[in-house]
Amino acid sequence: MKAVGNAITNFSRTLPDYQSDLAQYAFKDPYNFSFIGTMALQHERDIENRLAERMTEFLLELGHGFAYVGRQYNVVVDGDDYYIDILMYHLKLHCYVVVELKAVEFIPEFVSKLNFYISAVDEYVKAPEDKPTIGLLLCRSKSNKKAEFALRGITQPMGIAQYETEKLFNDVASALPTIEEIEEELINDTN
Repeated sequence: MKAVGNAITNFSRTLPDYQSDLAQYAFKDPYNFSFIGTMALQHERDIENRLAERMTEFLLELGHGFAYVGRQYNVVVDGDDYYIDILMYHLKLHCYVVVELKAVEFIPEFVSKLNFYISAVDEYVKAPEDKPTIGLLLCRSKSNKKAEFALRGITQPMGIAQYETEKLFNDVASALPTIEEIEEELINDTN
């Protein structure tokens, strides 16, 4: 079951009502990234690469309205290069969505980096007719209370959600025979 609208966000304080409701509904928690497998859990770049390889599944999991703009999207701020993990555009919200991936549990400091990227996209990428950029921080796991505290006082619209990759693997693994069962079957077949 998809938990649509369950991401921890500050949309009600940072977006107009009509956009806040739509944005809240568009961001769920958790996201199911079982299609990338469990090997991608070690490094953020591995997760990003697997999501890019499986873009159709990634877009389907994000939900209706998301369009892929690029990965490692380069923005230059004061002469320094910065790379956004994944930049999306939401067709119904009419805004860019900065997706920051973390292969670890949420820590409050991640919000500062996402805030910076949102500001950079608003300044250097967004057109005047686009709505304010929204950030989506996807972490391996999170504490809702820490996420809520981290978003207090933040004026940029952003959401924090976690993703799952092991669920499908565990479901499939539980249906597979054990090594002992395979060995026993092989012994029985040779007799």
